[in-house]
Amino acid sequence: MVKALDADSDLEEAIFSINENKIITENFGHDIVLDLRAEENEFENLMYPVCMVDDYDEWRTRFSEYWDYNKEKIKFWNQFEKKIIKGFNSYDLPVIVMKKENPKEAVCQVFEKVNTGGVSLTVFELLTASFASDEFDLKTDWINIKNKFKPHKVLNYTSNTDIIQAITLHSTFNKRNEVISSGTNDNIPAVSAKRKEMLNLTLSEYEKYRNEIVNGFIKASKILVENHIYNSGDLPYTTQLVPMAAILARLGDKIENVGNKNKLMQWFWCGVFGELYGSANETRYALDMVQVTDWIENDADEPKTIYDANFSPSRLNTLRTRNSAAYKGVYAIMMDDNTKDWLSSTKIDFSTYFSESIDIHHIFPIAWCEKNNIPRNFFDCIINKTPLSGRTNKIVSGDAPSKYLEKLKKTRRYIRY
Repeated sequence: MVKALDADSDLEEAIFSINENKIITENFGHDIVLDLRAEENEFENLMYPVCMVDDYDEWRTRFSEYWDYNKEKIKFWNQFEKKIIKGFNSYDLPVIVMKKENPKEAVCQVFEKVNTGGVSLTVFELLTASFASDEFDLKTDWINIKNKFKPHKVLNYTSNTDIIQAITLHSTFNKRNEVISSGTNDNIPAVSAKRKEMLNLTLSEYEKYRNEIVNGFIKASKILVENHIYNSGDLPYTTQLVPMAAILARLGDKIENVGNKNKLMQWFWCGVFGELYGSANETRYALDMVQVTDWIENDADEPKTIYDANFSPSRLNTLRTRNSAAYKGVYAIMMDDNTKDWLSSTKIDFSTYFSESIDIHHIFPIAWCEKNNIPRNFFDCIINKTPLSGRTNKIVSGDAPSKYLEKLKKTRRYIRY
C-alpha cells in the first residue's frame, strides 16, 4: 500500500504474487520473510489483498479497528482508497481509433501506451516507437551494435535492454554530477536505471552516450578475457556487465592504470563471490555507479558491494553447476596462475581455450565415484573439478587418478608438440 502511493515508484512494483499459504520465504524455506496468513498481519504490514478491491468495506472497518482508529492510519487508508481502489473501480476501458491522417507522433504515443496480448511492452519496444517520431530507427541501430559485439564472445547474451539500461545509468550519473558541480545542491537528481528512468531517456541522450557505452561493453569483455572469462556461458552475471560498462564509460582511459583496474576487478569478484547480482539489481547498479567511480577516481571509501561481499569456504561444497555465479567465478580463477593442461602441458589462455576445447571436468570421474559409492553431492562439487582439454578428458575416462595419470604419461611419449 505504501509503494502504491509512492509517486516515485511504478504501480506495478507495488503488486506481487504470493502462494496459497500466503507466506514468502528464503533460504530454501527456512526463513520466513513475510507471513500474511492472519488478516492482522495484512494490517500490520500494510498489505492489501487485490481480490478485495471491489469489496473493501469490511476490510477497511477491521483495518481501522486494528489500528485503534489512529488518525494517521485512517488518513493513509483514505488516500489509498481514493487513488487505488476508486481509481480501479471507476476505470473506463478506452477505445482508440487510428486513422490514416493521424500524424506519426500520435501513432507512436498510442503504441507506447498499449499492451500486446496482455504482455507489457519492453523498454526497447517503447523507445523504438518514441525515437521513430524523430526519424531514428532504434532496431537498426541495435543490429549495428550487435555486429560490433560479434567478435567478443563474452557479449553474446548482452541484450538491447542492457544497452538502454547502461546508457540511462551513465546519463543520470552525469546529470547528478552536473548539478553538484553547479553548486545548486537542493534538488540533486538520483542515479538510476529503473524502467521509469529508461523510458524518460531522450534521443539526444541516447545519441550522446551510445558510443561511450558500446565501447564500455567491449572494454569490459576484454578485461574479463584477461581474467579468464572467455565466453558468455562462463560469465558469472550478465547483469553485472551493465554497471561495469557504465563505469568504464565514465573512467575512459583512467582504467589503463593498473591500480584502477585492480580496484575494478576487486569490485567485480566481490559481486561474483558475494553472489550479489542475482536480484534487485537496479538499486545496486546505482550504488555501484556512484561508489565504484568515486572509489577509483577519488580514493573514496570502498563500495558497498565490496563491504557486503561474504564467501564461506563451505560454499565450495555446494557449487555444482554453471547455474551459480560463484561456480563460474571459481572456474575462471582456476585458469589463472599459469594453469596447464595435463596432457599437452600447454598453458590455458584465450587461444588454447577454444583450440583445445577446454572445459571443466571431474578429477575423480563420475563413473569411478559412483562405483565406489561416493555421494553425488560430494563428488559433483567444484572441489573435484578442474579445467581440461577435451582430448585429455577422453584419456581420463572413468578411471581413478592412480590409473589415468599413468595413461597420460604413456600418451605424452608418443605425441610431438
